[in-house]
Amino acid sequence: MDSLPDDEATCKGAQTALPADYDMEIIRERVATRGHLLDSFPGLGLKAYLVREREDGSPVNQYAPFYLWTAPEGMNAFLWGPGFQGIVNDFGRPAVRHWAGLSYEEGPASASAPGTATRRRTPLGEAVPPGEAVAHAVAGHAREARRDGVVASALAVDPHHWELLSFTLWADAEAPADEGERFRVLHLSTPERARLGAGRSW
Repeated sequence: MDSLPDDEATCKGAQTALPADYDMEIIRERVATRGHLLDSFPGLGLKAYLVREREDGSPVNQYAPFYLWTAPEGMNAFLWGPGFQGIVNDFGRPAVRHWAGLSYEEGPASASAPGTATRRRTPLGEAVPPGEAVAHAVAGHAREARRDGVVASALAVDPHHWELLSFTLWADAEAPADEGERFRVLHLSTPERARLGAGRSW
């Protein structure tokens, strides 16, 4: 992220909770037929099309795409354009969470297609100055991204709730058990992945 010339990279995630008896094949078909539409979207570093399913042990059925943007203009063009409106038309307007990017790293398995993604949220306690806490988290993130099976990993922060978000793509179908929320990756769009750079974003 620190290699971007003008803009700060951002992360965005939309979560659509689905009924317990929802036919998840509808989501898989949707991604299979429409996922490629963002494969060349300007300003998009990557989008992971993610699902969690009750039949796999998840507490909910959920469609939860995750985006890394190389520039806020790209995110705005998507949110206020026909792509996001298609989601609204089909599922209603989902909650969209938005974080400031702190660090991005390619992992040892960067050439592999990811099968699993994990998301871990960690509160930033008040006892440590924010700058120190973030610097410590970024250093830890760089080490974690070097683990076997990591395709790519991003670290971001929500300064409203003072919460860190670690998002990791894994080459294996089964990510380590202690990595937080687990998702299946149905498709990965990476139009400007190379522009995400490496290391911290300031």
